[in-house]
Amino acid sequence: MDELLHLLRQVPRSSQIPALVEQLEREQPANLSRDGALLRGVWELRWSSAKQPWLQQAPWLENLQVLDPERQRGLNLLRLKGPLGPLAAVSVVARLELAGGERINVTFERGGWIGPPLGQIRPTLLAQVRQSFPAWLDITVLTPELRVCRGNAGTIFALLRRNDLELEPMFPA
Repeated sequence: MDELLHLLRQVPRSSQIPALVEQLEREQPANLSRDGALLRGVWELRWSSAKQPWLQQAPWLENLQVLDPERQRGLNLLRLKGPLGPLAAVSVVARLELAGGERINVTFERGGWIGPPLGQIRPTLLAQVRQSFPAWLDITVLTPELRVCRGNAGTIFALLRRNDLELEPMFPA
């Protein structure tokens, strides 16, 4: 696990990551019945098997996933790193449902732009999303620092918890 965490932090494009992920899935499988509360938080994508650029790690982007399963809500947020990040962000708001075992059903509801907080106001420009297929994530590894999951399209994701970001301010009002 230590080697995988190091690579995800320092060398997220390492060719060693897929094998380490698969090994950890075998050795330390997730148990949402026991560890489901660990899902709650802000997670940053550090590695993905996807080919789409918006589902991959990039040094100039923060690819965040905000999960609040107790309130059945989630948020995918893609933003520039640095001070302009909150101004130039694309987001998708989702409803989450724990489906038993390792699975979380995901229904994408709205997508667009969520601006930075301006006092008590947070500007948003979100449109309804028409999801034409069932989406889900199987959580295969879950620790206080690391989450590995497999999506409905077969993509594998490795995310690290971002303790420096708060969950509540990320969601639109």
